[in-house]
Amino acid sequence: QVQLVESGGGLVQAGGSLRLSCTASKSIFRLNAMGWFRQAPGNQRDLVARITKGGITNYADSVKGRFTISRDNAHNTVLLQMNSLKPEDTAVYYCYADGFDGNWGQFWGQGTQVTVSS
Repeated sequence: QVQLVESGGGLVQAGGSLRLSCTASKSIFRLNAMGWFRQAPGNQRDLVARITKGGITNYADSVKGRFTISRDNAHNTVLLQMNSLKPEDTAVYYCYADGFDGNWGQFWGQGTQVTVSS
């Protein structure tokens, strides 16, 4: 069962923008922090941005000032607005959530490809 569904990846030129969206299924009926990681080929999966249920955010230094994370608690959705994209932002982006579906755990989306051309 897919519990986090992502959308919004794609190909964009450097300097462009993309918005990623991730919605948690109702099977995760309590959500705490949500956020985004990314993984480029040959690299580890790194945190991009995170937002608590109360709206406190933190970002990787490499995206501060360019990316904005937000969430809609009523719709169990987290968004990542990515502006001024650079080729080094190219990666598979994964949504995650700390949540409860009968057990507390960390849930992951299937990943969405973001490619930034120079």
